[in-house]
Amino acid sequence: MKQELFEQNNAQQWQRFETKLETLESLRRKDKSTDVSGFAEQYRQVCHHLALAQERQYSPYLIDRLNQLALRGHQQLYRSHTNILYNIVYFILVGFPAAVRREIIFVSIASGLFFGSLLLMAVLTYFNPSLVYSVYPEENVMDFTEMYDPASKARMEQSRTAADDFTMFGFYIKNNIGIGFQTFASGFLLGAGAIFNLLFNGIAIGAVMGYLTELGYTDTFFPFVIGHGAFELTGIAIAGAAGLKLGYGLLCPGRLSRKQSLIQAAREAMPLVYGVFFMLLIAAFIEAFWSSSSYLSITAKYTAGASFWLLVLSYFALGARRGSQ
Repeated sequence: MKQELFEQNNAQQWQRFETKLETLESLRRKDKSTDVSGFAEQYRQVCHHLALAQERQYSPYLIDRLNQLALRGHQQLYRSHTNILYNIVYFILVGFPAAVRREIIFVSIASGLFFGSLLLMAVLTYFNPSLVYSVYPEENVMDFTEMYDPASKARMEQSRTAADDFTMFGFYIKNNIGIGFQTFASGFLLGAGAIFNLLFNGIAIGAVMGYLTELGYTDTFFPFVIGHGAFELTGIAIAGAAGLKLGYGLLCPGRLSRKQSLIQAAREAMPLVYGVFFMLLIAAFIEAFWSSSSYLSITAKYTAGASFWLLVLSYFALGARRGSQ
């Protein structure tokens, strides 16, 4: 549809929405005497028109006008929800999975790069264990080999205290969020940095997986990683998707300037970043207090791990669907 016809068909609707916005903005916060029926539906329709205008690369003037209407509408729609806890819960239940669904192309590409390189390297290293030395120096290989050796791992778990769990919790938070932020921020390098980080982390994890599997350490390695892996690995992939979004904004600005396109891409990617931090925080907690526990059987860890993966996949499928309605 041409822009002129698009504007003609929707101009009255935008004007009505803007008029209602001006009325709401002129009221005091506690004044609820005005009629706000249908406002949420009008707001969603404006957001839909904004998405169409961006996709069809209409003029920057029209896109900016619709964007301003959407921002003002968002502020009025949620201004009564000043409770921080409410906003956090709403974002977790609806906002984050909806953002993942909205950027499903970038999420799919990032997941393919990350999980594809991970599985490929795991298979290659399993059949050729010496490949692990092309990724890690010998001393690092010795360290994680000893860590997952059944005999030494049993001793370490028995001597581990609650204080050690809290210490490792802090370490995992720093390490996980560092990886996630680096993967996202490197997208500023025209997306190449995000691609590199996705492939690098996938290859590094896959090399360890294949090497330890070939050694027969499956009863120590997989029960440990399966619990937090659902949140950590998925979080890294989504961080990569946010980085790819930035790179795409720079490479394909459309009718916008590269600066405007980058700002817009960063704004749209931020819900993914916030959600990634949430997922990596959960992963750090599980890794410190659940995955390392010596009181849980292997069966319990596998059962919980499978449940976590099912939970994550259902969360994005169902939560995203709800958030898009």
